[in-house]
Parts: sequence; structure tokens; C-alpha cells
Amino acid sequence: MLPLVGSFPTWVTLTIAGLAMGMMIFIMASGLTLVFGLMDVLNFGHGAFVSVGAYAATMVLIPMRGWLDVDSLLINLGVLGLAIAVAMLSTALLGWAFERIIIAPVYGQHLKQILITMGGMIVAEQLINVIWGAEQIPLPLPASLRGAVMLGDAAVEKYRLVAVVIGLLVFAAMFLVLNRTKIGLLIRAGVENREMVEAMGYRIRRLFVAVFAAGSALAGLGGVLWGLYKETLSAAMGGEIMVMIFIVIIIGGLGSVGGCFIGALLMALVANYAGFLAPKFALVSHIMLMIAILLWRPAGLFSNLRR
Repeated sequence: MLPLVGSFPTWVTLTIAGLAMGMMIFIMASGLTLVFGLMDVLNFGHGAFVSVGAYAATMVLIPMRGWLDVDSLLINLGVLGLAIAVAMLSTALLGWAFERIIIAPVYGQHLKQILITMGGMIVAEQLINVIWGAEQIPLPLPASLRGAVMLGDAAVEKYRLVAVVIGLLVFAAMFLVLNRTKIGLLIRAGVENREMVEAMGYRIRRLFVAVFAAGSALAGLGGVLWGLYKETLSAAMGGEIMVMIFIVIIIGGLGSVGGCFIGALLMALVANYAGFLAPKFALVSHIMLMIAILLWRPAGLFSNLRR
């Protein structure tokens, strides 16, 4: 029998770190998979909402830096919650404008969607440079979320535990909305058969706008969490993570929130384990995982599309 590589506490630490990373990627990707599933829109500018959300949060986090340095979990979470609210509101409004001005004229035209949304992301990056400056902005963690806690013999960073909890809450909220509310029923029906929903008299264009704004807000939330995870912000951060977001959506299956959740966790865990066992392989682990899953299930793990 082959000996275990690394100690058990090491694997616990790697697993929690992978779960935290996966939860953050899921939050950023979940809105985009719904947008594609319902609206048939290839939004290559989704990363702009990640970046804008992170930078919008700095309008709260930087002026209230003193409150974040207070070693009080309640105060730190209060300031962080306010920053997240500002980020989500800002990106929801930006998403609404983005859909009305950029997306609406190119529905059903995939090539134009790719070109115009990529252009939108480039413009957003330049606007960030104009408004906040081209230099990277440090974003240190709140005092109470720095350091690690011991789970048995395993050291686990506090912030990663918080990220896991937030990711689970977002997934639970999306599950309840999609499965226990009328608007969720319409969204799921629209993903599977848009024409049927329109034939029943529902104005699906309004649903388009609401879903796009909600997906943008989730990207903003993910941007805040990712910025704190990296502890630094740059205008290109959204574009840099888009590759992982698209891989997660493809692995999970287009239009499936549950598939997006599983795909994000799988990708992050594989990346963490590969980085520990074979660091050079970690650079291509995302692509290799995607290829393996698509060879097994060409439509992804849980594709909801019926087009």
C-alpha cells in the first residue's frame, strides 16, 4: 500500500482552502450561467462586474479602515456587510445599464455578443484606471479575520471559513429562490423552454433584465470576496479570473446553478491538490479536468438547456 503523501492535517487545510476558493468562484460564475441559460447571451464582459464590485467596496473599506483594525468580529462583519451591499448595488445598476445599452441590441447574435462584451470589459477596466488609478490597491483583511484557527491539528485560515459560509448561504438562497418561488419557476422554465414561457403570456424580457442585474450583483459580491482573498486589487482582476469562471460553467453544464456549484468546488479542489502533489501540473489542472468531464458528459455535469 502506498504511503500517504503529506499528513492528514495538511490535507484538511488543503481541502478547506479549496472549498473556500471554489465558493468564491461559484458566486462569480452562478449569475453568468443563468444569464447564458435564460438569455442565450455570451457575456465575455462578466469580469468587469467582478472588478467594479471589488473597487466599489473600497469606497467603504478604505474610509472605514480604522473600524476594520478593531479586533471585534461584530464590527468587522458590519463594515464588511456594508461594503458588500454597496458593491452589489453598484454592480446591479451597472448590469442593468449594460444589458439595456450593450446586450439588448445583439440578442441572438453570438459573434457580436462576444465582440461587444469583450469591448465593454476593456472599457470598464480603463474607467477603473481613470476613477481609482492604475496602481494596485492593497486590501488587507479585517483584524478579526486574520490568522488561523485550529481544527484538531489542522490550521485553517479564518477568512476561508467565512468564505465557505457565505458561499453556502448564497447557494442555499439561490436554491430556495429557483425552487420555491414563482419567479424561480419562471427562470427555470425559461432556461429549459423560453418560447413556452412567452406563449403563456409572461414578459420574459423583464425577467432578462432582472436576472442580468442579479447575476451582475453576484459577480460584485464575488469580486469583494476575491479581492480580500488576494488582499490586493487591480483593474485586470476580473479579466484574469474569467477563464476559471467559463471552465466552471462548462464543467457544471450551461444553465445549471447546481452544476456550477459542483463544478466550482471540483475545479478548486483539484487545483489545490495538484498544486501540492505536482506544482507544475497545477497550471493545467483546470483544463485537464474540463477535458476529462466533457469526454464523459459532453453537455457538462448537469446541463439544463433544451434548445
